[in-house]
This record gives sequence, C-alpha cells and structure tokens, in this order.
Amino acid sequence: MKKILISTVSILTLMLGALNASAQTQSREDILKELTAKRAELVKLEKALLVPSEEDKAAYASFLKQPDTGLIRLLPREDYDCKIVSSVRGGGSYYSFTERSNEYGSSDIGLEQGYLKTGFAGANYGMLTMLGDVPLENVSLETTSTNVLAVHQPPANEPQARIEQRRWSDGTTVDGMTLKNRVPLKANTTYLLRAILYSSHDSLVTFRVVRIDSDGSAIILWKLLKNYPVPQLARN
Repeated sequence: MKKILISTVSILTLMLGALNASAQTQSREDILKELTAKRAELVKLEKALLVPSEEDKAAYASFLKQPDTGLIRLLPREDYDCKIVSSVRGGGSYYSFTERSNEYGSSDIGLEQGYLKTGFAGANYGMLTMLGDVPLENVSLETTSTNVLAVHQPPANEPQARIEQRRWSDGTTVDGMTLKNRVPLKANTTYLLRAILYSSHDSLVTFRVVRIDSDGSAIILWKLLKNYPVPQLARN
C-alpha cells in the first residue's frame, strides 16, 4: 500500500509539473485570445440572466402585441451589481422605458433591497404609487388614478426641482394617493410612475410586477401611457 501511495504521489507530481510547464510556455497572445473568448462567453451569460423566460413571453404575448409595451427583468442591485453582472452598468437593476435599456444612465426605475425606486441623479426626480392588484388593461390616461401624475408640471429651475425631489423622497398624499420615489416591491401589484429626467425625457408609465423569482429578480410587464415634451432646466 505504501509503494502504491508513493507511486501515485509521484505520478501526480509529474502531471502537475507538466501542466505548469504548459502554462509557462503559453504565449501572451494565446492568453489574451483565451481571455477574450471567456469574456465574450461571460457577457452572453450575463445578458441571459436579464431575459424574461419563454413562458413569461408566451403568457403575455397578446398584451405585448400592443404598441409601447414590454416585458423586462430587474435584478436586485445588492446581489448583482459589480458582483455577478459586470458587463451591464448598474448590474441589470435599472431600466429606461424610453431607451428600452437596463444600462444605468437615463434610468427611470431601479430595484434594490426589496424596493423599487426612481429619480437617481442631480435635480431629476420621479413619483411612484402602488395601485394594487389592478390589471394593466384597466389603467389609462382616462383612469382617475392617473390624474395626479398626468397633470404634474415639472419646474423649470433647479432650486424648485430639488424641492420637488425632496418632496417625493419624503412622500406625500395627493387626492388620497400616496406618492413617493421609493416603494416596496410586491408581486401581482400594479404601479404608476412619472419619471422626469431633464434634457432627456418625461414619461408616464404603468407597470405590473407579475412575478418575483427565487433570486429576488422581478419580472415586470409595462405600458407607456404618455411621453411629455422633454423638460429643460434653467440653472443658476
């Protein structure tokens, strides 16, 4: 048994030595090619994490035939940003309904620590409200619940815009509706969003969290209700 053990150790040592020798003789060009290939494969896998399942697409195929609709997945930022997903800025936890992109930038909505949030940089701001278990088909510009957000006029100067930003951060109630820039993520719940990004876009969107997956990611079905004229900000 001792001879067998010594022989096995000797063979393993020789194999490791051969592998090390092979790695040492690998050219820098070969290493770069291998890194490039592996990164391309990694990016492909990361993008696959963001795609809703085929079952989800099939379930809402009829709704998605309508204009200005979509189905997306938001990943929880605390688990994915700079940890698992690095090829998409923001880790796939943000979305722009105007640019149709999960890339962080002119984002309308984000997911973090079990909350949906809006209004991310500078004087930009947004308002969110939970409508409850309401079908998206029942939400339109003619719906009473959309009136408060639909008629809002963005201020044209930076000080007032920052006041508005603090107002929605603290939360307020208008005509019985609670408006905030951060609300809990809840399955089978419909939301209303007004996202105002100066020099970019101003959008009124309704969306529904149709499912929350085991990793905390949210499958969201959405409908754009209205795009307003791009707001401009007079800075002091």
